Amino acid sequence: MLVDRARIFVRSGKGGDGCMSFRREKYIPKGGPNGGDGGDGGDVILVGDGSIGTLLSLTHKPHYRAGHGIQGKGSQMHGANGDDKIVKVPLGTLITDEDTGDLLADISEEGQELIVAKGGKGGWGNEHFKSATNQAPRETTNGELIEEHILRLELKLIADIGLVGMPNAGKSTLLSSISAARPKVADYPFTTLQPHLGIAELDIDRRLIVADIPGLIEGAADGAGLGHRFLKHIERTGALLHLVDVMPIDGSDPVSNYRAIRDELERYSSELAAKDEIVVLNKVDLLLPADRESSIATIATELQLDPVITCSGATREGVRDVLEHCWTLTKK
Repeated sequence: MLVDRARIFVRSGKGGDGCMSFRREKYIPKGGPNGGDGGDGGDVILVGDGSIGTLLSLTHKPHYRAGHGIQGKGSQMHGANGDDKIVKVPLGTLITDEDTGDLLADISEEGQELIVAKGGKGGWGNEHFKSATNQAPRETTNGELIEEHILRLELKLIADIGLVGMPNAGKSTLLSSISAARPKVADYPFTTLQPHLGIAELDIDRRLIVADIPGLIEGAADGAGLGHRFLKHIERTGALLHLVDVMPIDGSDPVSNYRAIRDELERYSSELAAKDEIVVLNKVDLLLPADRESSIATIATELQLDPVITCSGATREGVRDVLEHCWTLTKK
C-alpha cells in the first residue's frame, strides 16, 4: 500500500558530561588532573533508499531516538559516543519541520543524507582545563542537551512517465499490460485510489518507470474528486502520457475530457502543465471496424495530434509503439 504522508518524532542523544578526576599513585605526588571528556550524543539521520516506495513503515514506528554520549572517566578516558539512528526514507520524500514550517530537504538521490537532530557535544573533563597557571583545575562542563523535532514527511513519486487522464481512461489496464504492477482494474470510476509504480522493460538495456496516477476530474485543482493530493505526484514525473478514452462509458466527449484535464493541470501548476506530453487514444478495440478510422481521425484533428498514437491496454494493440514514443521523449 502506498502511504505518502507520515509524521515522526526525532530526538538526538545528549552529550556525556566531563569528568573531574586527579591522578593518584604511590610515589607520584601531585599527579595532576586526568578527568576525560564526555562522548558526543548520536545524530538522527534520514537516508534516501531507492528500494523503498512508501512511508508505511514510518507511520507504524513514528519515534526515533539516537544514543546518549557516555560520561568521561578518570585516567583521561574519553566517554563513548552515542550511536546514530539511521532512518531510511523513499526517494522523493520532502522533509518539513512541523513547528517552523520550513522545508528542510528533498531526499531525491540514493544515499542522500540529512541530519535532522544533531547530537549534543560531550562536555570537557578537568584535564582539558589544566595550564601553567591552573595546575589543579576543578572545572568541568556538562554535555550539550538533546535536540528534538516533529517532522512531516511527504512523498512525491519519482517516475519517467506519469499516466494522466479521466477516471476509467484505462491507465491501470495499460500499466498492468506493460509492467508487473497489478493495480485494481474495474469498470467504474475511481477504481484507482492510490498511485502505483510499474517498470516497463523495452529491452534488456531500456527501462521506464511509469506512475499510474488516480483519475482526475474537472475541479481537481480545487480538491474535487481525489483532489490535488495526487496532482503532486505528477510533478515528479519526467513526462506525461495523457490517455484519452475514445469511447467513455458515460457517453462524454473525448476531446472535452482531454481539455478538462489539461485545464486542471494548468490551474494546479504552470510548471506541471509545461511538461512534455504524449497524447494516446486508448481503447480503440471498442470502436466498430467500420467507424474506427473516421472516429480516430476526428479526435486527432480536433486535438491536432501529430503523430496520432493509438493503443488498447486490454488487447496490447499499439502498446509497444506507445513505449517507444515514451522512451524517445524521456531521453530527448
